[in-house]
Amino acid sequence: MSHSIAEIAQALGLQFVGDGSLRVSGVAEPSDALPSQLALAMKPAFAAQLSQGKARAAVMWHGADWQSFGLEAAILPERPRFALSGLSAMMDPGQGYAPGIHDTALVHPEAKLGDGCSVGPFAVIERGARIGAGSVIAAQCHIGWEAELGEGALLHVGVRIGARVRIGARFIAQPNAVIGADGFSFVTPEVSAVEKARESLGATGDSGAQSWARIHSLGAVTIGDDCEVGSHCCIDRGTVRDTRVGNGTKFDNLVQIGHNVVIGNDCLICAQVGIAGSTRIGNNVVLGGQTGVSDNLFIGDNVITGGGTKVLAKVPAGRVMLGYPAMKMDAHIDSYKAIRRLPRLFRDVAALQKKILNGDPSD
Repeated sequence: MSHSIAEIAQALGLQFVGDGSLRVSGVAEPSDALPSQLALAMKPAFAAQLSQGKARAAVMWHGADWQSFGLEAAILPERPRFALSGLSAMMDPGQGYAPGIHDTALVHPEAKLGDGCSVGPFAVIERGARIGAGSVIAAQCHIGWEAELGEGALLHVGVRIGARVRIGARFIAQPNAVIGADGFSFVTPEVSAVEKARESLGATGDSGAQSWARIHSLGAVTIGDDCEVGSHCCIDRGTVRDTRVGNGTKFDNLVQIGHNVVIGNDCLICAQVGIAGSTRIGNNVVLGGQTGVSDNLFIGDNVITGGGTKVLAKVPAGRVMLGYPAMKMDAHIDSYKAIRRLPRLFRDVAALQKKILNGDPSD
């Protein structure tokens, strides 16, 4: 399928320059683009590679001198990467999931599927599950007892949705995500060494041998509309109440969300983030890759953490945090600069000590 430059611009709500009738059938990086492809030259450094390719049209940046690159047409958005969001949706050929219910899928007679659903090979949909219209359940997915999925869901291969989990509309889950596994909740008959260490900040005493008893997860998981979870992402069910995720929140690959966690709207949770149980996260929070958040904390709205940050205390709204333990990013950077200066400081102090001990008359 091909699109004219005019059609693409209209779909994105943008203006084009040059020959709007020029048609393209895909997108490519500038150096690889064929005449039938739209080059993504959204920065001057990318545009410099146009001469290596054969593109006749490109997405560039507002005010770009597109004609100087020998192009016949261009789209010049104010926010090129935002334009790429809509453009990539237009050009996405999809995953090839077939319509209808595959012969090998197991759909319980008491499950309810809306109109136009696709269910792939060896998928299992349990009793009482409800799947919204137009949803795609790929091969080897499992939808648990009385789980709910809103309309337009897209579950890629191997996704597991646990019993009684409730998910809103237009949910996307990448391969092997697990929503609604039991929380990691265990307790000892007597006060454990872990509890003593936490109370004393290090001194545990002799707790002797102790066995761990399971606390069952009676809650489930509730997820709002327009959420996405990455491959191998795990969101645990709550102990008594549900683990909750607000509308529009996106999770990267390999994210772990513990039991009873509450996450607000439009958050961005990057790869390898771990959030321990009963922590509350506000709206529009961005947790950089490998951020760790301890249990029973509160992180306010609009907080951002840099990669590798370890949050051990509550964070007020609007803070930008970095480091272990987490501190304001500017303070962390100042501390890091000071640490780098320590070797020189030690050498200077050693030299002064040597002068004093030797009774240097110049001091």
